[in-house]
Amino acid sequence: MVMPLYDDAPLRHLKRPVANHALIAVNILVYLLVYSELLGDPLTIMRGFAIIPRVLFGEATLADWIVGPPPAATLVTSLFFHSSLLHIASNMLFLYVFGDNVEDAMGSLHYLLFYLSCGVMAGVFYIYATPNSITPLVGASGAISGVCAAFLLLYPNATVTGFFPPLTFVMLPYWFITLADRSGSPTRKLFGLKPPFFSFHASGFLFIGAWILLQLVNAS
Repeated sequence: MVMPLYDDAPLRHLKRPVANHALIAVNILVYLLVYSELLGDPLTIMRGFAIIPRVLFGEATLADWIVGPPPAATLVTSLFFHSSLLHIASNMLFLYVFGDNVEDAMGSLHYLLFYLSCGVMAGVFYIYATPNSITPLVGASGAISGVCAAFLLLYPNATVTGFFPPLTFVMLPYWFITLADRSGSPTRKLFGLKPPFFSFHASGFLFIGAWILLQLVNAS
């Protein structure tokens, strides 16, 4: 995956993207608090605030020792939890690079509502795509995919400078296998691939593909 560093689209209406900076700060603070273990086991905490389809549909319940909000509220709370340092670092990088321009175009309040709406809709898609799943879903990837798509539509001529992390070349075969394997084929069983992986990362690949295409068109 291409990791963005910066873009050349200037801010025209805002001096500071307050809402975008606040979202980044809250995500980082939640991550540090959870993994400090001051509140207990990080995985147990995240399970209480994560989206779990069977719990949302009332077909399963969390253990008594797991604390969390009402199941419907996890469509929002799950957006502020991340499973690893790489998970939050990559998400916050995309949000930092693209979010300020989208907030500048929409206004801070509308941008915040847009961000949360994209995240909630990604969660709704997840629970209806995998209604019988008990796998917890956390992360802001759905919301940030919406922000990236908005940036692509609002600033089609912007130039974005990025780089390919070394890990990309190691993981590329796995990603392509996952994208190509959407049915219950032997390949999925061999590699242990899950349908949700495709569902929620396809948007990222589509954005990157469209972005690269636009960069090539603008450079020609």
